[in-house]
Amino acid sequence: MRFHRGYALLTLGLLLIEIGIALFVRDRFVRPYLGDTLAVILVYTALRAAFRIEVIPAAAIAFLIAAVIELGQLLRVLDWLGLQGNPIARTVLGYGFEWRDFLAYAAGALIALAAERVRARR
Repeated sequence: MRFHRGYALLTLGLLLIEIGIALFVRDRFVRPYLGDTLAVILVYTALRAAFRIEVIPAAAIAFLIAAVIELGQLLRVLDWLGLQGNPIARTVLGYGFEWRDFLAYAAGALIALAAERVRARR
């Protein structure tokens, strides 16, 4: 384990943005797709803040976490757990499966990789 202040601050900033989107945005692009893209970047930065993990594995794990959650939506895991009416669970884990969300997750992972590449050049 480790603590990387820069990634932790990025994680906090992304979390605040995600909370703002969840609470105040009701549209057909920002909330469903930009929010999903940012969620993968948030998980990526959290992994990099807390663990000694390389860039590519961190991006892959962040993508896989999002994909597993999406597949949980397909399988209606919240129903199985009796949490379908819980607004926090529905916001954090989602409730409606959408194949296009995988594109948003991939975009988030690719943006994280691109940002790291730019950072490495500096």
